[in-house]
Amino acid sequence: MFWTSYLLAVLALILAWPVPVLLSRAQWPARSPFTAMVLWQAIALAGGLSMIGAMLVYGLEPIGENLIAGLKSLAGMVFNNEPTTALGFWHLFALSAAALLTAHLVFTLLLTYYKIERQRRRHRELLALLASPSEDGPGTVVINHDSPVAYCLPGGARSVTVLSDGLMAALEPAELRAVLIHENAHLSQRHDLLLWAFAAWRQALPWFPTTRLAQTAVNSLIEMLADDVALRTESKGTLIKAIAIVASGTSQPAIGAPALNAGGAVVEGNTVSATGGADSPRTTASRVSRLLSPQPPLTKGLRLLVLAASALLLAVPTALLIVPGLLG
Repeated sequence: MFWTSYLLAVLALILAWPVPVLLSRAQWPARSPFTAMVLWQAIALAGGLSMIGAMLVYGLEPIGENLIAGLKSLAGMVFNNEPTTALGFWHLFALSAAALLTAHLVFTLLLTYYKIERQRRRHRELLALLASPSEDGPGTVVINHDSPVAYCLPGGARSVTVLSDGLMAALEPAELRAVLIHENAHLSQRHDLLLWAFAAWRQALPWFPTTRLAQTAVNSLIEMLADDVALRTESKGTLIKAIAIVASGTSQPAIGAPALNAGGAVVEGNTVSATGGADSPRTTASRVSRLLSPQPPLTKGLRLLVLAASALLLAVPTALLIVPGLLG
């Protein structure tokens, strides 16, 4: 497993810096946001797997020809109280670092989920006091606020879309339909789960460029995906005007408490909580620009190529970890 650990380390470094930087600067993701979303997820998963795998493989190299064999040997040492003399200081250090990093990632994921659920529960309690049912359908409520505000609060069967009086007064019926379709798309496609995963990743590894760039990109891509759903029934002009009106009211909290943006991120004043990122002015500008100057989607061949590359990103580190003697 000598060369395997080094190859995994190089792959982890590439996925932590140059790849996300290049992808964040690319123009094609706006043409096929779903395909780009899959690629970002593959980069995140493959990067984490390579990072932890490199340390594990290096640490287990003296006692196994691959990860599974090494883990079995290590388990035998631990449970049978056998000496670990086969493992040197740096091997033990690498194993400890891998275990600590794995625990840190899992703990941060669970902690982020707890924070999200606590904020949503508090927000639902406020809505129960201050909001009234909307005539626009079940799962939609209205709050008394002059600014044009629209957001969704994910929660399975308890999911709700929140509109303000100011928004309903500012929008035409078609524009209001576009907003509702957009918000419902976030809920039906469970974009909140993506925000949760990438927010936790950034919380766990804030010094990695890939975590910041990935979170920003994912926030933008989910908005584009929801826009595409709205465009199935509403015109571009209608959606653009609705986006502009809603964006004008997102800078102020609607009910004196954390306000959630369309994707389920909590915005407290001018800060963003661990649930994800808000629909920033940059994201709004990208959405409007995409609608004003539409580009053709990626061809089927290019989409398949990107999806194949995403699958390969996950397959390579997995194969390096479990295939006996793949690189010696």
